[in-house]
Amino acid sequence: MNVAEFKKLPILGILRGIELSCVEPLIEAICSNGLKTIEITMNTDGAPELIRKAVGAAKGKLTIGAGTVLNVKDLKLALSAGATFIVSPVLVDDVMEYCLKNKIPVFPGALTPSEIYEAWDSGATMVKVFPAKCFGPEYFKEIKGPFNNIELLACAGVTPENMFQYLSSGATAVTFGASVFKKELLKNNDFGSIGSLIAKYVQNFERGK
Repeated sequence: MNVAEFKKLPILGILRGIELSCVEPLIEAICSNGLKTIEITMNTDGAPELIRKAVGAAKGKLTIGAGTVLNVKDLKLALSAGATFIVSPVLVDDVMEYCLKNKIPVFPGALTPSEIYEAWDSGATMVKVFPAKCFGPEYFKEIKGPFNNIELLACAGVTPENMFQYLSSGATAVTFGASVFKKELLKNNDFGSIGSLIAKYVQNFERGK
């Protein structure tokens, strides 16, 4: 993962619970609507195979990482499948240590000021503030007061409409997941609608930056 490139379009799509059969059309919808970075969560059935297939389908057009990485076993499976960055809902010490030793960008989750500081102090590329919607954009502004050097990733509750509230309040980057990759759309193979939802985020960012 090139973190500097990610910051140029600091939007991360989170894929959870997807089927292998939908990977190729999903990747096409993602790429054709301008998103550059996604993660596939390791608590999805067959996650390593999904990551491997996604990497192949993307043909270098996407940066693909692994999410919900809670142990080194899953971390190594994700990396072997082609993931280039790691995301966790919490700080997992041995996952952090492995990523730092091997220069792999890592985004541990945290919520309280103490957790956020500990995650950053442990070497986080960015700290994933999760669930961000519990406190909203104002919380990021407050956190950035004492921790102005900490880079924050807003996760959960970010919409195309409130995205810039998070970014202007101190988030370096934002995420979206089930609000775009909706179960009913995936079930109906409605990749056009998924693409349109992705495009709203990308277009709003490009217009507002």
